[in-house]
Amino acid sequence: MKLRTGEPWMPADAYGRSLTGLSVNLLVRDMARALQFAREVLDATLVYGDADFAVLRRGAAEWMLHADHTYRDHPLHGSLAAGDARGVGAELRLHGRDPDAAEAAARALGFVVMAGSMDKPHGLRECHIVDDEGYVWVPDTPSR
Repeated sequence: MKLRTGEPWMPADAYGRSLTGLSVNLLVRDMARALQFAREVLDATLVYGDADFAVLRRGAAEWMLHADHTYRDHPLHGSLAAGDARGVGAELRLHGRDPDAAEAAARALGFVVMAGSMDKPHGLRECHIVDDEGYVWVPDTPSR
């Protein structure tokens, strides 16, 4: 079931054919809250968004959001309806986003900070933030 009114930013088949490399698509219960997290915590730019679908970008990274209701006829629908955890075991790393700024924004907006910003032995300063869907985002920059 689509909630969008009007025409999307481009036909779905044209967008699908434009994708290359690795693509990330996240399913979300609350599109408005997911977009708030992306824009204010991750400092992402909204390329396109409606009640059903959004495309976000930060630097070279681009990812999609689909509202749960758009997956009614998808094999994942049963898992979504059951309320199973999402994204367990995956880290979504956003390179180039200041982890200290992301952590401060996350705390101010009431998101869970799983691990605060710190320099790690692998040469990155990073933090771990959990969005409302349970996805773990890791904004990072090279250690100082």
